[in-house]
Amino acid sequence: MAIRIELNLRIPNSPGALAGICQLLADERVNIIAMTLESNGQLRLVVDNPVLGAGVLRAQHHQITERSVMVAAVANGPGALAPVLTIAAEAGVNVDYAYGSAPEGTAGAAIVLGVADAQRASAASGI
Repeated sequence: MAIRIELNLRIPNSPGALAGICQLLADERVNIIAMTLESNGQLRLVVDNPVLGAGVLRAQHHQITERSVMVAAVANGPGALAPVLTIAAEAGVNVDYAYGSAPEGTAGAAIVLGVADAQRASAASGI
């Protein structure tokens, strides 16, 4: 499990808004590792270079907040995530939100876990 910086911002719920964000990051060669977008425009991004990514978005007048999150690499198969979450729960770690993906036919998946204190949660759970 790794601790990563998640970028949070709101974008309009309109055609092209997400494409514009992705293009801004692509133009600066910032790779999106994981993302989730809610219908209210709340966008959460984990990128390979959060300092550059946040700077690019702020330069375009986006209001960015940053949060430490836990990113778990797990096998892509039934039940692979449950042991990680069980360990976290037994350590008293509450998961506020989660998102992730695993392309079909690949061996691994990446899951982002939003927790109150990622450093403490990682230390407490040993993951």
